[in-house]
Amino acid sequence: MTQTTPPTAPSPLILERVVIHHGEQPLVAVDARIPPGEVLTLMGPSGVGKSTLLAQVAGFLAPVFTATGRIRLGDDDLSRHPPERRRLGLLFQDPLLFPHLSVGGNLAFGMPADGGRRRRRQAVEAALADIGLAGFADRDPATLSGGQRARVALMRVLLAEPRAMLLDEPFSKLDAALRDEMRRLVFARIRARGLPTLMVTHDRDDAEAAGGRVIELA
Repeated sequence: MTQTTPPTAPSPLILERVVIHHGEQPLVAVDARIPPGEVLTLMGPSGVGKSTLLAQVAGFLAPVFTATGRIRLGDDDLSRHPPERRRLGLLFQDPLLFPHLSVGGNLAFGMPADGGRRRRRQAVEAALADIGLAGFADRDPATLSGGQRARVALMRVLLAEPRAMLLDEPFSKLDAALRDEMRRLVFARIRARGLPTLMVTHDRDDAEAAGGRVIELA
């Protein structure tokens, strides 16, 4: 009988006294623990260091900044890993789909390599059906509407099996109706998968939809 390894339980995302400096000037400081399936929202105007903090968590902080403190997923110190091995899912203002790949190719891009081509194709088709885009695997991303691109971008992140999520103003470029739809979709998937999530935004409606703790940055 073949034995399978049980899935790893979700871990909290922990920011231990993280301070980012621009030169000698402290830019942003956060000390927080984000349980699995919950969203911590950082709110504030442009220029207060929200996206810079996300860059530090993701592992690509620009050299002009310096940072202190620790960032962990459970007991795993993320500073020991390059960005690609941290297994963090990132959603930005723009969907950032690869124009040279089909919709299905975009979804398959970050998926784990195990399982073979057929299994990956089945996972892509199931994911598209899950977001109301069944049969779109061979479509050119340029033919999609804004809402469709946003849904594909979200599912591409989830198929990569991230351990946590980072959201950088992910709804700001959608119209009002699409913003509501995507908020419900994103936060439902985060809760269902038990993903600790750090979101930065200037929109209080995003924070209310997320339903978690809010830190105001001045």
